[in-house]
Amino acid sequence: MIDTRLDRLAAAALRQLRRPRVDLPLLLALVLVACIGLITLYSAGDKDAGIVLNQGARFLMGGMALVAMSRIPPATLRNWTPWFYAVGVVLLVLVELFGEGRGSNRWLDLKFVRFQPSELLKLATPMMVAWYLHARTLPPDWRDLFMVAVIIGIPAGLIAEQPDLGTSLLVAASGAFALFLSGLSWWRIGGLIGVAAAAAPVAWHFLHEYQRNRVRMFMDPESDPLGNGWHIIQSEIAVGAGGIFGKGWHEGSQSRLEFLPEHTTDFVFSVFSEEFGLIGVLLLISLYIFIIGRSLWIAANAKDTYSRLLAGAIGMSFFVYVMVNGGMITGLLPVVGVPLPLVSYGGTSVVSLLTGFGVLMSIHAHRKLVR
Repeated sequence: MIDTRLDRLAAAALRQLRRPRVDLPLLLALVLVACIGLITLYSAGDKDAGIVLNQGARFLMGGMALVAMSRIPPATLRNWTPWFYAVGVVLLVLVELFGEGRGSNRWLDLKFVRFQPSELLKLATPMMVAWYLHARTLPPDWRDLFMVAVIIGIPAGLIAEQPDLGTSLLVAASGAFALFLSGLSWWRIGGLIGVAAAAAPVAWHFLHEYQRNRVRMFMDPESDPLGNGWHIIQSEIAVGAGGIFGKGWHEGSQSRLEFLPEHTTDFVFSVFSEEFGLIGVLLLISLYIFIIGRSLWIAANAKDTYSRLLAGAIGMSFFVYVMVNGGMITGLLPVVGVPLPLVSYGGTSVVSLLTGFGVLMSIHAHRKLVR
């Protein structure tokens, strides 16, 4: 009798493991973008196989995290959310105390792994906002708005203190999207935008000088073409030089001749634009649009508030990453150090992004099972 029951449980567990939990169209689009990223990095790194192998290993880690997260039911994720958020905040405090980096404390070195905890908060913050709003009557009232502001403000403030203004704003935006999707009325959205606009002159005085210079160079990069304006000017030259069809793979002069700074990280999109031209850019943007649209479709079909708000926030946050990096390399937005998703070289960002898409796939796979 007991053996029969154990056999049934083992068979059920095996069926669960064999049952696909990933959304194949979304996974295919992510794989295509990752392949484009590896091809671009190989060229941007002057055919350095090491950079491709390192990034490939990070994609493998991120893929494992995606598969693992896709098998965890949203209800379980919801129960874990406060602990995940709390661990993330504690790690940010540890960064403040023991962090390291070039000119800023952004990394934790645990000897066996070195990572950037702020990347984890890009997922933990919208998860916490969705967790808080899940049990409340929607749309949220002013008390709930205040609590959400605290939830968002704690990690955003700690990240800004590192200082890392770009990531701080992205973390704040990820939480704000979950709030926006909760049915917030337009007049309240307008009021919050008005408050943010009114606070901008005050926030200016708290910015570091290099951050102020980035805003100044966004307005007029030609005022310091060999200094603070160099990044934007060289990036615009690279994008414009690509033309319609591009110069060809590994034929871009801006990166190969070292005119373009950070050409494997923040400005890798400039390298891609120069080598593959407008046609290549449109193809990559089309893949990004599909990923964002598929994410929002999954959010629309989610069966509970937590899943809907979280899936929508993940999709909209991905849109912001693409928009900010694209605006940054074309001079339409200030340089804030935001990588191009799944293309720029980086470990923690890749793993955190793919983990987030694993959560999306869990929401999609369990959409008929969520209560």
